Amino acid sequence: MTVTVPEDWPADEREARAVQDALRERVVLDNSGPAVGVGHVTGVDVAYDDARDLVVAAAVVLDAETLDVVESATAVGRVSFPYVPGLLAFREIPTVLAALSSLGADPGVVVCDGYGLAHPRRFGLASHLGVVTGVPTLGVAKNPFTFRYEEPGRERGDFAPLTEGDDELGRALRTRSGVKPVFVSPGHRVSLDAACAHTLHLTPHFRIPESTRRADALCRRTLAEL
Repeated sequence: MTVTVPEDWPADEREARAVQDALRERVVLDNSGPAVGVGHVTGVDVAYDDARDLVVAAAVVLDAETLDVVESATAVGRVSFPYVPGLLAFREIPTVLAALSSLGADPGVVVCDGYGLAHPRRFGLASHLGVVTGVPTLGVAKNPFTFRYEEPGRERGDFAPLTEGDDELGRALRTRSGVKPVFVSPGHRVSLDAACAHTLHLTPHFRIPESTRRADALCRRTLAEL
C-alpha cells in the first residue's frame, strides 16, 4: 500500500505540539488492558530511506500465546514531518496507520518500538497511536529518553522506575539476565504493570520483543525490495 500524507497534517513544530496537547487529554491509563498471552499482539515498526524520502511501516500480528505469526502487512509513504526530538510520531503515524488498516485480524495489543508515557511531553508514539486508533498500546524502547533511573538488578524481570519528579512514567526492565534493559511505558488502555508483563512474555529468547523483531525485519526487507 502506498500512503499519501493527509492534507491537514501538521506542517511545523507549533502545529504538531498543539495536536499533541489536544490528543494527550484522551489517553487512558487507569485500566490494565488485555490479559497477557491471550488473543493477539501486534508489533509495528518503520524503516527509512532518506535518499528517496521514503518510510516503510510494518505491522505483524502474533498469536499472543504461541508468538507464531498470524498475519502481516506493510505500507510505503513519504516522510510526513521533519525530524524533531519528541515529535517522531508525526513522521510515522500515517504510514503505520495504513499498515494496521490493511490487517484482517484483530491486532489485540499493539507494541511500538518507542515510547508512550515516558516521553518529554508524556505523549510518545505508542500513546499517539493508541488514541487515534482506540487500540491498547505500549512502548518498548531500546534506549532511554530523558528520564532518570537506577540500574535494575541483573536478573530477568528486574526493573527500575523511569521518573520525572515524583511520577513513575515507565520502567527500565531486564528482559534477559546480564543484558542491558529495555525501556517500557504504557501507551493507551494498558497499565504500566501490564505493559511490563506483556514485554516479558514477548521476550522468551531475546532482549527485544518478538513483535518488534518481526516487524523490524519485515519493514527492512520491504524497503530493500523497493
